[in-house]
Amino acid sequence: MESSLKSAALLEQMKLHLKTDAGKDITKKIGLVYQLNIAPKKIGVDEEIFVVDLKEGKVTKGPYEGKPDATFSFTDSDFLSIATGKMNPQMAFIRGAMKIKGSIGAAQKFTPDIFPKPSKM
Repeated sequence: MESSLKSAALLEQMKLHLKTDAGKDITKKIGLVYQLNIAPKKIGVDEEIFVVDLKEGKVTKGPYEGKPDATFSFTDSDFLSIATGKMNPQMAFIRGAMKIKGSIGAAQKFTPDIFPKPSKM
């Protein structure tokens, strides 16, 4: 996945993680599709779109064909903070650091627990 975003490296790890037994458990448990709109600096500007498909256990670049269960928009640094557990997703949402479209129930299942634990980033 060609990208200038730091998040792309995490999503690349996620792709490998979903092929592991732990990743397959996540796919079974959650079974939802998330679209991530990640902007370098400002939400809505020059966003790169990734899809984390927890129905099929894969991560792809580009918009989802169909309707994702939830779509998130955030900046590169805020996404990394949330994914690594440094920022609470609820606080990010309240402060406007993260925007959500779609099912709030589905969005609540998108937690730092689904991401691989960072090794060296």
